[in-house]
Amino acid sequence: MAREERDQRRAFGTKSDDGYRIRNQEDGAVQAAAPLPDGAHRRLSRGQMAGLAILSALLLLLATLRTHATWEALHLLFFVGFMGHSAVKLIAAFTPRAPTVATSLPDEALPAYTIIVPLYREAAVAAELVANLSRLDYPRDRLQILIALEANDHETQAAFRTLDLPAGFQVLIAPPGSPQTKPRACNVALERAQGDLVVIYDAEDAPHPGQLREAAARFAQDDASLACLQAPLRIEPDPRFLPDQFALEYAVLFEVFLPALARWGLAFPLGGTSNHFRADALRAVGGWDPYNVTEDADIGFRLAARGYRLDVITRPTLETSPATLKVWTPQRARWIKGHLQTLAVHARGPAVRTPRGAAALALTLALPLVSSHLHGPLFAWLLLQWAGSRLDLWAAVPAMDWMLVFFGWTCVAIAGAEAQRRAGHRQRPLPLLGAIFYWPLQSLAAAKALRQFVVAPFHWDKTPHTPRAANPLLPRLLARTGRALP
Repeated sequence: MAREERDQRRAFGTKSDDGYRIRNQEDGAVQAAAPLPDGAHRRLSRGQMAGLAILSALLLLLATLRTHATWEALHLLFFVGFMGHSAVKLIAAFTPRAPTVATSLPDEALPAYTIIVPLYREAAVAAELVANLSRLDYPRDRLQILIALEANDHETQAAFRTLDLPAGFQVLIAPPGSPQTKPRACNVALERAQGDLVVIYDAEDAPHPGQLREAAARFAQDDASLACLQAPLRIEPDPRFLPDQFALEYAVLFEVFLPALARWGLAFPLGGTSNHFRADALRAVGGWDPYNVTEDADIGFRLAARGYRLDVITRPTLETSPATLKVWTPQRARWIKGHLQTLAVHARGPAVRTPRGAAALALTLALPLVSSHLHGPLFAWLLLQWAGSRLDLWAAVPAMDWMLVFFGWTCVAIAGAEAQRRAGHRQRPLPLLGAIFYWPLQSLAAAKALRQFVVAPFHWDKTPHTPRAANPLLPRLLARTGRALP
C-alpha cells in the first residue's frame, strides 16, 4: 500500500521513465502530430472550395446586375436566420431539464477515474489548481490526476517541482511537437490514462467536490451509448461589463441551451472543460483532433457521428472570465476560428448526412458563426441609417429591423433570466439590458478569426490566468452578486 501511494505521488523524481517525462522520440526532435483521417488539418475540401467560389461568383454577379433585389434578398435571409436563432434560445428557455436523478454509488462500486489537466504557462495558478482538485470527493486509490505540461514550459514545470503533490497527482511532460495545442497534450496524457472514465479540467477550474461522483453515477445507470457528460461552467462574479456579459453568456449556454439540446437528442459542441468521457468511447474516435483549436466542439460531433450520445450533469465548475477586451478578443477569436474548423470538417462528414446531425450543426455552429460575423456590421448600419434619417438624408430604418433587434434581445433576456434562476444566482436585470451592446463585439473577434483561419489555422492564442487570491474585491463581489465561493 505504501509503495502504491509512493507511485501515485511521484511527479518529478529520479526515475524518468514513468512520472517525470514521456519520451516518444529523442529530446529536441520536433514531430508533427498524426492527423485524423479527415480533421482540421484540412481546412476545406476541394468540393467546399469549389462551392464557395461558385457561390461568391454568383453573389457578385447578382449584386452587379440586380443590386437592389440582391440586397433585399440578403436582408430577408438574415432577418429569418436571426429570428430563428433567437427563437431557438426562447424555446430552450421553456424546455425543462431532463428529470434524471442518478443513485449515488458506494466507494467500492466507483470506477477508476482519470483527470487530465493540460497546462501551458500557468505557473501562477499551479498551487491553486492543485488545491481545487484536491477538494474533489473521490477515493484516492481510484483517482489518477495527470498534469500535462509542454517541454518548453520551464516556468510551469518549476512551479510544480516546488509543490508537495497529494496522492494521485502525476506530472507528464509532452515531447516537443507540432502543433503545440491543448488537444495534442490531451492525447499525450490519454496514452497514460488508466481510468474507465476521463475528465478534462483547465488551469482556472474549481470543480464542485461531488462532480465526479455525479458523473460516475450517471454513466453507471445508463448504457454504453452515453459517451460524454458535460458539467455546467459558471463564471465567478465580476460586475465589470465584459465579465458580467461573459457570465450571462455562459449561463445561457450551459444552464439553458445545452440541456435543451440534450433533451431534444441533438449533438452539441462540448465546453472546453469539465467534459466527462467513457475512456473506451474516447479512444474509439481517436481522441482529440490536435489541429482543431476548439477540440471540445469537434469531439462532440465526432462522438455523435459514431452513434454515441451526449448529455449534461448539474454539479458545476467555477471559472474566471477575461476582464479586458485585450484578453477577451484573442480568446473569442480562437473559439470562432475553431468553430469554423469544426463546421468545415463536419459539413463534409457523416454528421451532416442525417436530419438530426444537420440540425445540430446549423443550430450550434452555422447560425452562431453567421451572427458573430454580422452583429457588428448590422448594428453599425442601423446606427448610420437612423442618424441619416434624422438628418433627412435617407429613409428611416424599416420597422421590421427594429423589431428584429427587440425580438432578439427579448429572447436572450428571457433565456438569461431562466439561466440565472437555474444557476441559483440572484436575479440581476442589468446584464440582460447590456447584452445588446455586447453582441457587436463578437464581430471584432470574428474578423480576426476569419483571417487566422486562412493564414494561421492552428495558432493557439493563450488566455492568461491569475490566482483568485489576487482579487482583493472577491468577497465584496460575491456579496453583490449572490454567487457562491469556489
